[in-house]
Amino acid sequence: MKIALLGYGRMGKTIEQIAINRGHDIVLKVDKDDNDYDITKADVAIDFSIPTVAFNNISNCLNNGVPVISGTTGWLENYDNAVELCKEKNGAFIYTSNYSLGVNIFFELNKTLAKMMSNLKQYNVTMEEIHHTQKLDAPSGTAISLANDIITNNENYKNWKLDENGESIIPIVAKRIEDVPGTHTITYISEVDTINIEHVAHNRQGFALGAVIAAEWIVGKTGVFTMNDVLNIG
Repeated sequence: MKIALLGYGRMGKTIEQIAINRGHDIVLKVDKDDNDYDITKADVAIDFSIPTVAFNNISNCLNNGVPVISGTTGWLENYDNAVELCKEKNGAFIYTSNYSLGVNIFFELNKTLAKMMSNLKQYNVTMEEIHHTQKLDAPSGTAISLANDIITNNENYKNWKLDENGESIIPIVAKRIEDVPGTHTITYISEVDTINIEHVAHNRQGFALGAVIAAEWIVGKTGVFTMNDVLNIG
């Protein structure tokens, strides 16, 4: 399979290693300031760029009939436009805030726990996420996904806020610490006890492997998909 890497930072380099080890060819490596490239060289594109260029990357792929896997966060004000373009062009597109196989299982655990806690109003939920100091957005896209899944599955919460408490609000604390790949903790606390669920990434390999697996899966398909489709869960 011929893969284009849109974004060649630390994640891009890790994806490159895993893809080559799985027998694929990297035919393009596009950095953030590169605009003149032929995306049609690739069978599939994997976008781990930056928020300001992600939508342009995705649009370029869809306009040229190249399936695209996006893991860039911080651009979701244009997500609906990407979905519309994908449908218009009969293309193939996956966005998720986190491609780690373990995190996607964690997403499902979070939804289940949120449903279980919905009638237990004595518990208040809080969230914490920790990432490396080079991460540009806060809270993380993964934390936002987790919070939105709680809101969907627990009638006690209507919104999330960064470093802010309030009625019907999920407070999210975002910390930036050198060389932390990603930790997400969800805590339900009452006067009598505390319930935690947590996912701790040990390195970037899990994120990169999931993205490559998604790229392998999407080739030959059309539509807008999620990692639940790739992993057949949820």
